[in-house]
Formats: sequence, C-alpha cells, structure tokens
Amino acid sequence: MTTDDHGAIIGSSSQLSADPTAGVPTLFRDGGENASRRFIEFFTANIRNRNTREAYARAVYRFADWCERRRLRLHELNPVVVALYIEQLMRELSTPSVKQHLAAIRMLLDYLVVGQGMRFNPATSVRGPKHVVRRGKTPVLMPDQARHLLDSINTGAIADLRDRAIIGTMVFSFARVSALIGMNVEDYYPDGKRWWIRLHEKGGKLHEVPAHHAAEAYLDEYLTAGGLTGNPKTPLFRSLDQRHQLTERRMNRGDVLRMIKRRARGAGLPDRIGCHTFRATGITAYMLNGGTLEHAQQISAHSSPSTTKLYDRTNDQITLDEIERILI
Repeated sequence: MTTDDHGAIIGSSSQLSADPTAGVPTLFRDGGENASRRFIEFFTANIRNRNTREAYARAVYRFADWCERRRLRLHELNPVVVALYIEQLMRELSTPSVKQHLAAIRMLLDYLVVGQGMRFNPATSVRGPKHVVRRGKTPVLMPDQARHLLDSINTGAIADLRDRAIIGTMVFSFARVSALIGMNVEDYYPDGKRWWIRLHEKGGKLHEVPAHHAAEAYLDEYLTAGGLTGNPKTPLFRSLDQRHQLTERRMNRGDVLRMIKRRARGAGLPDRIGCHTFRATGITAYMLNGGTLEHAQQISAHSSPSTTKLYDRTNDQITLDEIERILI
C-alpha cells in the first residue's frame, strides 16, 4: 500500500468502496478487525478538516510503508521502532514536517488504543525534534506594496473584480485562504449599519469580523457585476469558464494561489508571495498603525498571541542607525 492509494480513506464515508478496508495499509489491516475499523473511523469521522486529513494520511501511509518494508506487525511496534523512524525522517524532512508526522502517528495510535485496536501507544513516549520559531517566514508585503498590487488590478472584467475582492478580503480581514474559499454569498451580510464577513474556520468554527470599508467596496462591486446578490446559498468566489465568465464551481486553494502569482508578476512584485502573505500583510499593516496584539489576535482568530506575533513583521527591518551604534 502506498500513499497514492488512500483516496477512499481521506474522502467522505460515502466514497468508501464496497470493501472499506481496501484502502487500509497492510500494517493496520493485519492488526485485526478493530484496528482496521478504527483506522477508517479516524480519517472519515474523527478528522473533519480535509487539509488536516490529507496531511495526516500522507504521514501515516508513509509510516505504514516503512514498517511493511521491514515486515513489522502492528503488535511489534514499540517506542524504539517509532524513534528510529523519526530519526530517519529528520534526515529527509524539515523539522516542522517531522513534528507533524509524529503528531499524526501518535494521534492515530491513540485512537486505536481507545478502540481496543492496540494495547498501548508506542509513539507516546517518543519525542520529536525541537523547533522554536521566533520570526515568521511568510513573505509579507509592506502597505505601499499591497496598495500597489490592489491598484494594479484592472477592473474591466468580472475576473478582475473577483481577484481584487479576494485579495482585499484577505488583507482587510486577515482571512485564511481556506476560510475565504469556503464563503458563500450569504457570508457577506449586513448587521445594522455595518456589513460583516463570516469565515468558516478550522474545526467548523464560525468567525465574524466587520468588513473594512475598502473590502466592502470591492465585494459590493464584484457581487453586483457578477449578479450574485440573489443567490445567498451559492459560492462567493467562483472559478471561470473558457469565456472568462463565472461558473457555479467554488475556487480551490490552487486557483487562488495561481491567481496571486499572476497578479504579483503583473504588478512587478516578487511572485514568491502566496495566499498566506495577505494574512501577514494585514496584521503587519494593522500593527504599524498602532493596533494592539490582543485585537490582532482576535481579528485573526488565533488561539495564542504568540502565533499572531509571528505574523507581525514590524520589527523585521534593522535600521542603519541601529547598525551604526556598533562603535569600535
């Protein structure tokens, strides 16, 4: 079983074949009925976020392949075996990726133990590599660059209005791309005298923020030109057909990323920026204008202020005056 064979597992339960164990790795299938059943439940019922499901599936299938090549059985797994696997991963993957792989293995095996598919979790005592992040790595645009990008978008076609609304919404609401593409037309709505943006965050949580006046203008123009105002239950940000007209299909992360790269090149900006750039850009612009970390955390729906701080890049630039303080 390879990582390419897990499509049925990471899809919804309605997509499972007549033999639901067909996509289960040999390591778990040979572990007995409970192990196979809990494996399937872990990916179809326990993890609701599709991106997390896919990432964890890749990690678990890779581990299962490694065990199967060494003819290890599920009951033979122990902390030493898992630790050896993690040591190998540390030579092949980045530290954050290794930590994610270990977390996926640990969570799955915990799920098996609870369902009596295993006697104990051999990954519990295995420590991952240390990883301390003090500065975010997401490419950030300065406010003048973000303004230049938005102004560079021609508004003569529906695609232009859509793209400007997407970028503007991400910048002015600190929205994650996954939450943005999950929006329906009704998720941009009036409440009193203000318009609001409703974002569908991880774990099914709803996060509502007031619409910035600029984002409000971009969204209004896009909705009117696209004739979407009368279709509240339909996708807000849609793909285009061959005639460059809106379809009924919701955009995906790849669609948005390709659009951003194209718009960045058109504006003469580095195309290394991505979807997350605009979340970091919005937070940085907010902090530069006297915003507080507490409120930035609230707007961005971060569970920890330390996470929000990674997106605040106001202190990234070391000025020449500071360097000149080095007197010798």
